[in-house]
Amino acid sequence: MKGIILHGGHGTRLRPLTHTGPKQLLKIANKPMSQYVLEDLRDAGITDIAIIIGDIYPEKVKEFYGNGKKFNVNLTYVYQNSPKGIAHGISLCRDFIGSDKFVVYLGDNILRTGLSSFVDAFQNSSSDAQILLAEVENPSQFGVVDIKDNKILKIIEKPKNPPSNFAVIGVYFLTSKIFKIISELKPSWRGELEITEALQLLMEKGLNVEHDYVTGWWKDTGTPKDILHANQLILESMKDNDNNGIFIGKNCTIEPGSKIISPVIIDENSIIKSSTVVGPNVSIGKNSHLEKCTIKNSIIMNDCIIDASLQIVNSIIADGTEIKKNTSNESVYLLGERSQINF
Repeated sequence: MKGIILHGGHGTRLRPLTHTGPKQLLKIANKPMSQYVLEDLRDAGITDIAIIIGDIYPEKVKEFYGNGKKFNVNLTYVYQNSPKGIAHGISLCRDFIGSDKFVVYLGDNILRTGLSSFVDAFQNSSSDAQILLAEVENPSQFGVVDIKDNKILKIIEKPKNPPSNFAVIGVYFLTSKIFKIISELKPSWRGELEITEALQLLMEKGLNVEHDYVTGWWKDTGTPKDILHANQLILESMKDNDNNGIFIGKNCTIEPGSKIISPVIIDENSIIKSSTVVGPNVSIGKNSHLEKCTIKNSIIMNDCIIDASLQIVNSIIADGTEIKKNTSNESVYLLGERSQINF
């Protein structure tokens, strides 16, 4: 079985973070979100993987993942010149897939239960496709199934009046039959070839589309709020009796008088000065320097300097940012790379 990771899209809801790179490389718990996807595929035994890259800094994706060897996978890059939809992206991988079964995994989705059981089930089944469902509070923002007696009647993309609360998450198990189906699609009102319409057409042609349910949590990390929630969930899932939810990288300095509140991850070569409070639910990247501040429920990326008496909450602060502004109020930041707040 082969894998496809969708790594395109403009990430407009995450600006300014995505002005300098693709959203899927934004770090959650100090790891790019698409790395969780790649590792899920690898851990399920899928090592031949295509990454579909678009026009948003594709060179940064190739620079980070390379040929895949450092992740113990074999990577192929496929270019999608404009955002024409998931189904269009899949169609570009026809030569890569050949006659194999395959998994399509959106690079901004995180599924903490992993894929192994679903991959095994699909590999041993005779179904033509399998989708995963998760119950959500806002179904109108997703592709949704109309389901009765555990049978899918219809799949609808972002309906105004959802027939259920079960969303189709961004993991699709497919066979090569999907390529002919996609060739028959017409662009939706968004100008895209929709994967939900391809799956619906599969069912209308009498082909077998199975489904399963996600247990545990799943996150579509399309907004800053989603990213912060995913960061919290991942940090909490990393806690055990041995580490107490506090992870300190190599060559870090944690000065006496500072306070670390679990769960927290701090990457290598970072400095936490005295009178600084970090946590809970905080990720700090490499080579960062924090002094006099309080950081809660936030992501601080690489090479940041925060040297100010202030409280930072519910914030995402990108690489190379410098903050030297004292304030008695809680501050919420969404700062792109190399931002400076010094007045």
